[in-house]
Amino acid sequence: MTQADSWSDREFSYGKADFDAARSLLYQLTGIRLADSKDSMVYSRLARRVRALKLTGFTQYLGYLNQHPAEEELFINALTTNLTSFFREPHHFDVLKEYLITHPQTRTIWCAASSTGEEPYSIAMVVAETFGRFDGPVKIIASDIDSQVLQKAQAGIYQLDRIKTLSAERCKQFFFKGKGAQAGLVKVVPELQKMIDFRQLNLLKPQWSVKGPIDVIFCRNVMIYFDRPTQLQILARMVQLLPADGLYIAGHSENFGHASHLVKPAGRTTYYPNLAAR
Repeated sequence: MTQADSWSDREFSYGKADFDAARSLLYQLTGIRLADSKDSMVYSRLARRVRALKLTGFTQYLGYLNQHPAEEELFINALTTNLTSFFREPHHFDVLKEYLITHPQTRTIWCAASSTGEEPYSIAMVVAETFGRFDGPVKIIASDIDSQVLQKAQAGIYQLDRIKTLSAERCKQFFFKGKGAQAGLVKVVPELQKMIDFRQLNLLKPQWSVKGPIDVIFCRNVMIYFDRPTQLQILARMVQLLPADGLYIAGHSENFGHASHLVKPAGRTTYYPNLAAR
């Protein structure tokens, strides 16, 4: 079956022009560039919005988007991908602990892609463990472009199997286990939640609600969704927020060898700001 044939079998009329228009708008709004292979994903996720709004198809939906700016947030939410877990890429949290020990003056950590909260809560656990208390000197800012995942992050409620890789000690210290109607769920303890300031933030916007200095920036597996000019633009802005001994932590699939004028390697997918860029 050809791609055109598969499109014609769908509930709503959907062609290459619709896909191109949708990904062009997403790029315009967020800087995220979708590959040609994402055509089915765009259809399945936006079809829910077409259905919810009782529209006839994608052409009408794209017109609706132009006339209703409030729909842009739901459009972005539908097309952004949020894959995360507690202590994902665990070596980064070892790096964070070492940094906190050697930089006791650390005051602010920014998690620039909070998703549903597993990453900033992992950061908060390390901070609490390192300082031996919840009310330590470090403020954690967690941002994401997707307002829906931020709501989940702020609630701090997860399926029990989401914490199965954590030690028994961490599970006991940082989570309440649900009972009765809440069986099978866990909730982050309020002391850990209070350590994090959740904010909606679009990295492509000219104004950020996050101000420097930021001692550590976690921006992991985000840049892969941007083209190189956008990567460099965002990285340059982030580096300006870091002090000379600040730390930028990237994702496992990200490499900034092409940005040596902005950052210099500090270890495995971790970087220091390049002072020559100042």
